[in-house]
Amino acid sequence: MHNIREILDGIYYVGVNDRRIDRFENMFPLENGVSYSSYVIKDEKNALVDSVESAFTRQYLENIEAALDGEDLDYIIVHHMEPDHCRNIDFCMRKWPNAKLVGNAKTFQFYEQFYNDEFKDRYYEVKEGDELNFGKHTLKFVMTPMVHWPEVMMSYETSQKILFSADAFGSFNAIEGHLKAKNVMHKGDWLDQARRYYINIVGKFGNQVQAAFKKVADLDIQAILPLHGPVYDDPESIGFIMNKYNKWSTFTPEEKGIAIIYSTMYGDTEQAADILAAELAELGVTEDIRVFDVSDWHPSDIIAQCHKYSNTVFGPINYNSGLYYPMEAFLQELVGTGYQNRHISFLNNWSWGGNSLKRSKEILESGKHTYIGEDVLINSAVKDDQVGQLKALAKAIKEDLDSQEY
Repeated sequence: MHNIREILDGIYYVGVNDRRIDRFENMFPLENGVSYSSYVIKDEKNALVDSVESAFTRQYLENIEAALDGEDLDYIIVHHMEPDHCRNIDFCMRKWPNAKLVGNAKTFQFYEQFYNDEFKDRYYEVKEGDELNFGKHTLKFVMTPMVHWPEVMMSYETSQKILFSADAFGSFNAIEGHLKAKNVMHKGDWLDQARRYYINIVGKFGNQVQAAFKKVADLDIQAILPLHGPVYDDPESIGFIMNKYNKWSTFTPEEKGIAIIYSTMYGDTEQAADILAAELAELGVTEDIRVFDVSDWHPSDIIAQCHKYSNTVFGPINYNSGLYYPMEAFLQELVGTGYQNRHISFLNNWSWGGNSLKRSKEILESGKHTYIGEDVLINSAVKDDQVGQLKALAKAIKEDLDSQEY
């Protein structure tokens, strides 16, 4: 049975929800699944925009057939060749033998890496600025490589001013009835999931995202249709997500706040983190204070929060004279997302020796951060003199927060 919606004039949503998947890209935990978005443009000629994951072929084909309502399919447009969006292209090409496969040169290169060249005679190659007319609707193509794969492109529908944005502006979570972002963006954990999606998957490609922004800067965008999550079809939601993406892609904190990230084996460093958090509150810090144990939280959650806030305190500990393994893995992954330009501080539990503090700073040094306060050094358990150091660090962070303007 099909499940489709006409979301704009002649534009049908034919995507699906995936609530069975536990990890996106077999790496990022999903508590409420994810959606795979695909669209049909109905006109004098009909076009299918992108595809969905292979587990949903039957439902997906029924959705497309319902949207076409007995008409033929003329074009299959591929903005992004990642498997969660390309695994039904071959089924569609066989089911609608008159359809042309629309992509750029790299699209077809990737297509033949996943499949073969059996449809080579049906390739329709587009380049930067090319247009494809269907009747009332016309798509103008914008090449946006490395947002976040080399072949990615977007397209702009000129009559209704719609941006088909590939993976950009997507989010985790299945669609729960509301397909419009305006109905979900100020509720639940939508923003946290949109941030976690962007930072962990696209994050390091901030320069390429900014390049894409410049390409679409002069376009009058009245709607954004991404490949995951809700669609944006009103000025408030479009402005909201554009603002977030501009901050995320320039590695600018969204707001003042402190993330305290620590590692602990027996609770002593955890106690130091809690003392610091309490002292910050006692000093009158009104901004968010978030405390994370690297062994309890998935890195993608902590990484998103590190990008969100202006200040981070890292609490590494030694292990076998080196850096505690979960903290080292976390810091490497954090740096891999382009983490930079933050105000950072350190508390370090070194017990019987090691170079965990030195190693942590080495991993983070490429981010060109500003160091706030003196490092707090703890030898096994927290003592009175370390409490004094923690209070001094809290004071330095509070003064730094007060000096920041957003």
